[in-house]
Amino acid sequence: MSRVLLVVDMLEGFLRRQYPLYCSDRAAGIIPFVRKKVEEYGKTGELVVFIADNHDQDDLEFKKFPPHCLKGSRESEVISELKGIAQREIHVPKKRYSGFFGTNLEKILQKEKPDLVEVVGVCTNICVLYTVEELENRDCQVRVFKHGTASFDKDAHEWALKQMQTVLGAEVV
Repeated sequence: MSRVLLVVDMLEGFLRRQYPLYCSDRAAGIIPFVRKKVEEYGKTGELVVFIADNHDQDDLEFKKFPPHCLKGSRESEVISELKGIAQREIHVPKKRYSGFFGTNLEKILQKEKPDLVEVVGVCTNICVLYTVEELENRDCQVRVFKHGTASFDKDAHEWALKQMQTVLGAEVV
């Protein structure tokens, strides 16, 4: 069975306290789990896709959230704990919640033809949810790790996991 791991927004800007959209101590707590998943993929040579917020200065998203993860900034970088582990990795910068909107993610998945797409990252009820929704709309088999996802709001995290499982049909483990 071929697999691809999507690592959503495991970025300095969401996982370090000094930034305006620090996702929470719960989010920082998933780093060891996410690292183990990346290491697992690194050992097998399977593809790891790091999906990363990468906003322009005038991004309209800043009407909803404070400016964050600006293109070229430290905030938009994958956290150091996940760097240099995967044998095969691709970085996909994004400007919206979904990892598909305005990116080459669909082409990457079409080329790889995975039997299973596994998903970890933040924020469960925002970027993870909307990326999983797009995966399911493309009829991908999806597995989301509840211990590998987190959000600002624990209730929203739980709601999103339930939506992904019961509405979208993703396997949530």
